[in-house]
Amino acid sequence: MAPKNNGEAKDIKAAMAGYIAGALKLLAMQPVPDDPSIHDVRVLMKKHRAAVRLVKPLLEEDVFRREYLAGRETGRLLASWRETAVLRRTAKSLKKDNPELFVRLHDNEKIQSLLRKHYSTWEKAGEQAKTIKEVTERLNKTGYRLRFLGLRAPDMQLRLSELEGTYRLTASTYLSCRNKPTARNLHEFRKKSKTFLYQLVFFRHFAPQPVRQLEKRLAGMTQNLGKYNDLAQIMSLMGFHYGAAENNDADNELAIVIKDRQDKYLLRVWPTAYRIFAPGKKLQDLLGISF
Repeated sequence: MAPKNNGEAKDIKAAMAGYIAGALKLLAMQPVPDDPSIHDVRVLMKKHRAAVRLVKPLLEEDVFRREYLAGRETGRLLASWRETAVLRRTAKSLKKDNPELFVRLHDNEKIQSLLRKHYSTWEKAGEQAKTIKEVTERLNKTGYRLRFLGLRAPDMQLRLSELEGTYRLTASTYLSCRNKPTARNLHEFRKKSKTFLYQLVFFRHFAPQPVRQLEKRLAGMTQNLGKYNDLAQIMSLMGFHYGAAENNDADNELAIVIKDRQDKYLLRVWPTAYRIFAPGKKLQDLLGISF
């Protein structure tokens, strides 16, 4: 059926301003934001980028690139801060479930370093404060520019067209990683799926129940892809290569334990991914509308 407006359409420009304001509030925590707050800031910036993509046809190319890259640069500056905490938590989870294995990994300095809590030094605190200051300045400039962006309320057909483009791109990355499930391909699929997820909020008023159900499925799927990626990052940090002569038995066993966990997460991903992105699937069928 044709789309019917079942409620108030979410204002994209107001949402973008809200994402920036929310991030600035989190960054203002004293003395510096904690790990969960840094995670929330990065999520808000991903939502901001997803919204910028949705209004791309309304922007000049240089303006689009400037606003999109502003959000991406913020995420990049905070990435290492966030990833260190995530990898440490993932390593501790592996240790909790495999205590005997980790006893035998006592000589693996990379793993042991990851498990140790790195207490903040004055130098590190200074670096963090500098990063927060830089990110805050960037976001203040982005918020100021947003006030003058001529974002007239985009035609809903235009919004749907952009959402469909995101859906098709995500479906393409699904096919790639299903055919060749490398860490890189799965990471790309997760990123594209998150963009699609964050854009859906602007279409809830059309079909509240189908859209919310789709958001719920995508959220669960991307969480499992994120856990897969965290384990892949640990493998990368270890510099591990399967079958390498320098591997000892404990290293090889850890690799198997990690691979088993990754397989478990992927088994949760594939049914949902197929249900949403299988060849022949159409976005309008998922949303229960035509356009």
